[in-house]
Amino acid sequence: MNNKRLFSIILVVFIDLLGFSLILPLLPYYAKTFAANQTTTGILIASYAVMQLIGAPILGRLSDRFGRRPVLLVSVFGTFIGFLLLGFANALWMLFASRIIDGLTGGNLSVAQAYISDVTDEKSRSKGLGLIGAAFGLGFIIGPVTGGLLSQWGYAVPAFAAAGISFINLILIYAWLPESLTEEKRSQMTEKRPAVTLNALLVAFQRPFTGSILITRFFFGLAFAIFQTIFSLYALAKFNLTARDTGFVLTYVGVLSVIVQGFLVGRLTTRFREDLLITASVILMAVSLLGWALAPSLIWLYIIMTPTALSGGLLNTLLSSTLTKAVAPQEIGGILGLSAAVESSTRIIAPLLGGVLLQQIGTWAPGAFGATIMVGVSIFVFITIYNHPIVFTLKQNKPVPVPASD
Repeated sequence: MNNKRLFSIILVVFIDLLGFSLILPLLPYYAKTFAANQTTTGILIASYAVMQLIGAPILGRLSDRFGRRPVLLVSVFGTFIGFLLLGFANALWMLFASRIIDGLTGGNLSVAQAYISDVTDEKSRSKGLGLIGAAFGLGFIIGPVTGGLLSQWGYAVPAFAAAGISFINLILIYAWLPESLTEEKRSQMTEKRPAVTLNALLVAFQRPFTGSILITRFFFGLAFAIFQTIFSLYALAKFNLTARDTGFVLTYVGVLSVIVQGFLVGRLTTRFREDLLITASVILMAVSLLGWALAPSLIWLYIIMTPTALSGGLLNTLLSSTLTKAVAPQEIGGILGLSAAVESSTRIIAPLLGGVLLQQIGTWAPGAFGATIMVGVSIFVFITIYNHPIVFTLKQNKPVPVPASD
């Protein structure tokens, strides 16, 4: 494992997510200054995920063909332009343009994960990806608080601050981050590089093992995204929590996730097979979401957040790690981009579905629905992923015989 390059890419991810999370919680308020109603604001927030659904797989596959560093530079430059546009916005359409540009070029997390895969071996990859997740979580803990403080001088101020952070990141990548796909690595990729086409990406779903991982990613992502997106409304409706109190709970979850991904993932993966950890995590997620649905008090809510953060942090890291090991080296960026697109699709569906469940059925419904999904995922994982022959190939550190997509 190349520690210098690992530290460099983790720093890049942290700075990127810090800028992103500065502005994200403020978007509804910013939109309101342009007389946007709730429906329009919802579309504005969803526009980023829709564009990322399109852009992330393409950026990932381009990074397989042309290298991680140039694609990271393009991606972060797009984020910089998006935030600048947000800061200068004097009409609602400029807010939409900002989020669309940022979404199309915002596949840098999957490219960063591909970079981690290049600079780590299979034994240490889960640990490296866990550190990326920890940097991601840390950025989301610090960013919203900082953005809230800056917003007292106007919503454009956090946007310009985010643009400045993105520009610093751009300089950091250009001046300090070396390309991870060296000529030596490229020469080792003896098979044809996969094409940048929709068919070449979607063929991953047709493979028994990678397809199962991506399907698991979708349904886990949907259940977890319902929890994330609807939690504030749930906390207000059930416990009458203030925005500050809800922020404390979510910060607590964020800190737990950082601990899990930064410290526990590496230790657990050295002792247990990843398929076993994935199976245990989906079961734990089902139990914890049911506990969220039935939470009788705020104290119980804090208690149940611990297994929620543990299982969520483990699954986010393990699914990505296992994917990178189950494809040919020249497909890693594309498969991680496709995984990011799958996750983006859940962030489009979850707010609408969670809102309907909360409003039409009750505060227990989003958690019960998520738990039901995860019970189904547990059965699916046990049948299709646990003890799969590929797992034992990976455990022996042998290359998986997966043909490149055409």
